[in-house]
Amino acid sequence: MTTLESTRSRLAAAGQDHLLAFHDRLAPPQQDALLAQINALDLEAVPALVRAYVTAKPTPAIPRDVQPAAYYPFNPDAPARPYNAAQYRAAGDALLRAGKVGAFVVAGGQGSRLGYEGPKGCYPAGAVSRKPLFQIFAEQLLAARTKFGRVVPWYIMTSPLNHDATTDFFRAHDFFGLGRENLMFFPQGVMPSFDLASGRILLAEPGVVATNPDGHGGAVRALHSSGALDDMQRRGVEHLSYIQVDNPLVRITDPVFLGLHAAAPDSSAEMSSKMIPKAYPGEKLGVFCRVDGKTEVIEYSDLPAALAEERLPDGTLRFVCGSIAIHVLAVEFIRRLATDPRFALPYHRAEKKVPCIDPATGARVEPAAPNGVKLERFIFDALAMCRSSVVYETDRVEEFAPIKNASGLDSPESSARIQTARAARWLGSRGVRVPRNPAGDPDCTLEISPLTALEPADLGPDALPRVIERGASLAV
Repeated sequence: MTTLESTRSRLAAAGQDHLLAFHDRLAPPQQDALLAQINALDLEAVPALVRAYVTAKPTPAIPRDVQPAAYYPFNPDAPARPYNAAQYRAAGDALLRAGKVGAFVVAGGQGSRLGYEGPKGCYPAGAVSRKPLFQIFAEQLLAARTKFGRVVPWYIMTSPLNHDATTDFFRAHDFFGLGRENLMFFPQGVMPSFDLASGRILLAEPGVVATNPDGHGGAVRALHSSGALDDMQRRGVEHLSYIQVDNPLVRITDPVFLGLHAAAPDSSAEMSSKMIPKAYPGEKLGVFCRVDGKTEVIEYSDLPAALAEERLPDGTLRFVCGSIAIHVLAVEFIRRLATDPRFALPYHRAEKKVPCIDPATGARVEPAAPNGVKLERFIFDALAMCRSSVVYETDRVEEFAPIKNASGLDSPESSARIQTARAARWLGSRGVRVPRNPAGDPDCTLEISPLTALEPADLGPDALPRVIERGASLAV
C-alpha cells in the first residue's frame, strides 16, 4: 500500500522531495491524486536520467563512416536494384489472408496547430468528402477485410489528453462498421518534465506534476503494458503495420511492403520502413543511413550539411532516403524491445518553455525562454536493434500527404492537392479523362475512397466516369 511516508522516502532518494511542497495545503482528493501521479513515475530511474539528459546535454555523435542506406525502389524494374515484386506481393497477400497482420496508429496529438479543437484523428481530411482521418483509415481496413477475407485488428494509441474524446468519437460513429471487438484503444505513457538548470521535476500546479508524452517510441511500452501484444498473440497476429495519424494517403495494408519485410533475403522480418526520396537537402525528414552494418535514421538536423548536400554523378542526392514514419514491426520484436533492458530505446532531449509553479513560493512561472527539458523516445531508434532491416521506396504522390500545419507545407490545402493528384493518376490509368491546367496539374478536386479502391487495379471501369469536368469536385 502506498503511503505518504513511503512516497516521501522514494522522492528523497531520487532528489525530488519538493514535489510534496504543497501536499498539506491540498484537499484530500487532490492529495490522493498527487500521490498516485508521483507513484506512477519510475522514480528510481530519475537520477540517472537527470545526469544523462538534463544537467548534461548530450551531443548527437555522428559516426565517422556513414553510408546511404540501400533500398528497394518503387519501380521493381529499376536497373539499380530489380526485384520480383509479384513474389513479394504474394508473400504479403498470404500474411493478410492468414490474419497475421494488425494495424497500429499513433494518434496522441491534438489538432490545435490546425485551428481544430479535438483529436487530430477526428480532423476532416478528405479532399472532397471531408471525412475524418480515422474514417479514412477505417475504410482501408474494411476494404482489406473484403479483399483478403480476414479482419485486420486495429490498435489505436491515444494520449491522456485525448483518450476519452477519441473513444467517444468512435462510439458515436459505431466504430465505422469495424466492430468494437476489433479495435483496442490505450493511452501512451508520459514522462516528467524537468527543470533545465537543476534537474528537478517541475510542478504544473501545486498538486499536479508537469508531464509530457513519452514520444512515439513510447508505443513500445504502451503496446506491452496495455495488453495489446497479448491480444495480438491470441489472434495470431505476427506483424504490425505502424502509421501516424496525420497522413490520409498512407497504405496500411501494402502487400508488397509486407512481403519484403517478411521474405526479402536481407530482412530479419523484425522491422522494416518506407521512404520517399528527399526533394532537396534541407527537407525536414530524417534520413535512412547505414552505420556499422545497421540501418539507422539520422535526424535531418543532425546530418552534417556536407553529407546532406552530397550528390551522385546523375545529380540526385546521395543521402536520399527520407523517413516518413511508416514501418512494419514483428510482434515478438516489439515484445523484446519492451521487456529486455538490452533493447531499451534511448531518450531524446528537447529544451522547452514549460509553465510551472515555483516550489519555494508557489508563484506561477510563465517562462519567456526555455526553462525545461522534455524527454521522449523515437520508434525509429529500434532499427539499430534489428539483426537486419529493409527500406522500401514509396512514391510521394501515392502515399505522403501529411496534415500538420494550418497553411503552406503539409497543410490541409497541400494534402488535398496531393490526394487529387493521386486520384487523377489512378483514374487516368483506367482511361478516365482528367482536366489539366497549363502546369499539368489536375484542374479539379478528386478523392477516391478506400472502399472504392485500395490501389488502381481495384477500380472497376464500369463504375467510373469517362470524363471529369474542369473545376469539378468529385469523390469516387
